[in-house]
Amino acid sequence: MQNSKEKTLSQRIAERIIKYILEENLQPGDKLPNETVMCERLNVGRSSLREAMRALASRNVITIRQGSGSYVSATPGMIDDPFGLTFVEDKQKMIKDLMEIRFLIEPSIAAMAAIRADETDIKNILTACENTEKLLLANKNHTEKDIAFHAAIALSSKNIVVPKLVPIINSSIPLISESKEFTLRDETIETHREIADAIAAHDAVRAHDAMYLHLIYNRKHIKSIN
Repeated sequence: MQNSKEKTLSQRIAERIIKYILEENLQPGDKLPNETVMCERLNVGRSSLREAMRALASRNVITIRQGSGSYVSATPGMIDDPFGLTFVEDKQKMIKDLMEIRFLIEPSIAAMAAIRADETDIKNILTACENTEKLLLANKNHTEKDIAFHAAIALSSKNIVVPKLVPIINSSIPLISESKEFTLRDETIETHREIADAIAAHDAVRAHDAMYLHLIYNRKHIKSIN
C-alpha cells in the first residue's frame, strides 16, 4: 500500500514538472532549476522529486546529466523505439509492413505539406533534397540526409502528430538504403526532386503522386533484394 501511494505521489509531481516546463516555455535543451529550487517551488521532498525526475527521464521528457543537472530532452516524450521494432527478428517482413504504412500516410503528408508549407519549410525541404542528391551522386551513405528530407516534409504538414510518427515508419529507410544491392540512385534523385518541387509549387496532387511513385520504387527494390 505504501509503495502504491508513493508511486501516485511521484506521478503527481511528474505532472507538475511537465506543467512547469510548459508554463515557463522551456525549450529542448533548456536546463531545469536545481534540485533545491525545484523542491521549494513544488513543495516536495528530495526523494519524491528524484523519483519523479527518473520517471520523466524514462519517458524522454527530460535528460539527467550526472554532475550537470536536468535538461528538457531534445525530443521531449519521443522514445527511440516505441513499437519495439528493434526486437523484430524478421527484418524483411518488417520493412514490407512499414512500407504498407508509408503508402497509407506519406502521400497524404506530402499533399498537406504542399498546401501548408511556408518559405522556410520549402527552403529546408529543398536543402535536404540537394544534400541527399549530392551524397547519392558521390556514392556515399545518404541515409541520414534521406531521413532528414522526409522529416522536413513531415514538419511542413503543420500537423503536430505527423513529425512524431514519421521517424518511426521511416525506420525502414536505413535497412533499404544501406543494403549492398541498393540500386535506386537515379529513381531516388528523380522522385525526391519531384516531391520537393511540387511542395514548393504548392501543388498538392502533384506532391501526393510524386511521393506515391517514390514509394513504388522503394517497394520494387525491396522485392528485388528478397
